Amino acid sequence: MSKIPVTAVFDIGKTNKKFFLFDENLKEVFNTYTRLEAIPDEDGFPSEPILPLREWMLKTFQEALKFPDFEIKKLNFSGHGASFVHTDEIGEPVTPLYDYLKPYPEELLEKFYAENGGKMVFCQKTSSPPLAMLNSGLQIYFLKHAKPEFFKKVNYCLHLPQYLSLIFTGRMVSDYTSIGCHTGLWDFEKMDYHDWVKREGIEPLLPPILPGNTLLTTKPELGSIPCGIGIHDSSGALLPYLQQQKEPFALLSTGTWAISINPFNKTALTESELNQDCLQFLSISGQPIKISRLFIGEEHKYQVDEMYKHWDLPLGTYKKLQFDPSIFEKVAANAQKRIGFHYLKPQEYGLEKAEFTDWSIFSEFTEAYYTFIHELTDIQVASLKLVLDGAPVNRIFVDGGFNANSIFLEMLRIKLPGKEIIPSDFPNGSALGAAMLVNMKS
Repeated sequence: MSKIPVTAVFDIGKTNKKFFLFDENLKEVFNTYTRLEAIPDEDGFPSEPILPLREWMLKTFQEALKFPDFEIKKLNFSGHGASFVHTDEIGEPVTPLYDYLKPYPEELLEKFYAENGGKMVFCQKTSSPPLAMLNSGLQIYFLKHAKPEFFKKVNYCLHLPQYLSLIFTGRMVSDYTSIGCHTGLWDFEKMDYHDWVKREGIEPLLPPILPGNTLLTTKPELGSIPCGIGIHDSSGALLPYLQQQKEPFALLSTGTWAISINPFNKTALTESELNQDCLQFLSISGQPIKISRLFIGEEHKYQVDEMYKHWDLPLGTYKKLQFDPSIFEKVAANAQKRIGFHYLKPQEYGLEKAEFTDWSIFSEFTEAYYTFIHELTDIQVASLKLVLDGAPVNRIFVDGGFNANSIFLEMLRIKLPGKEIIPSDFPNGSALGAAMLVNMKS
């Protein structure tokens, strides 16, 4: 019996590390995943377990090469952004993979901005809000100035998706989608690395940039298979839509973060947009794409837990609710703000805010939940409009966790009249995008 030809993809998230096989129609035919314990870095802060990850990937791939039903024809990777692997000349990691939530020394950050024209000037040039360690280029500056004993061992700095490719190919490269995700490395006016990268002597540590659909080859002991250079996961999730849609659209990709993506918006960022967590990514070919971010998944989790505690309700209660226009009208008629947000700041979007939430003013859970989603979607609409202004679209796809929430979707429809709100799902979209990329015609 002949084997089914497949494309293999490692999709490395912060929590789940996944491996997929896709057939020639890019339908998923196999998956497995693992979770790995974080390892404390030299300061005791959790870091990505890079060596156990490498071991799991190689073992998983070698097992997959022996599958009786499948023949791996291509391989690619998607990985979370804002993460650098610092290696010696042969590609062995010489530092921990620092977590992007690790605190950044405040004095060092101030010094950096002072050297680069001030915080907002720098942020506008690099299309990156000021995010400390989440501006991953600043992790290299941190390493050079705060950890010189580590820095002197570093020959190369690889973005995580390209390090994953290195494991299998032995080749060190950079790609636009990783460079463009709020790294603080790229000058979007010059479309080149920012002057600070050259001034600090960091550019030689960054491997050459190759187009996102470049194919390398895995090492002979790993089958000499055509292999991609990896893609930043949010950019991977966008690709299936770009391939399928002929008309302009925006994507609201929801989960822990809601990422509003308008691939047709090339307008430069203003200072106020940067302060509202708006930024630009680079596409696989190095073109700017406007993005805004909102921490709605964590906000939703926090507020729902508070409601469950107040009314002593079992987990999952909110999932039983379906949209009811009459409840929405009743909630919307109450003009005053009633939800004190934990993570989000409505005032940053010109919206009023409540100082705290008094759950006792609500008659029951349903009214409280509708009120919360009403105020949450006000902020979400404001965040979406940051990427829609200047490049309007008629269709907005919603994927990820909130696409199954009818209350969230219907409120978006009411608040965005004239826009088609389409719940959609490419399950495992970032992995699917990575598979598409290595199967693209040049």
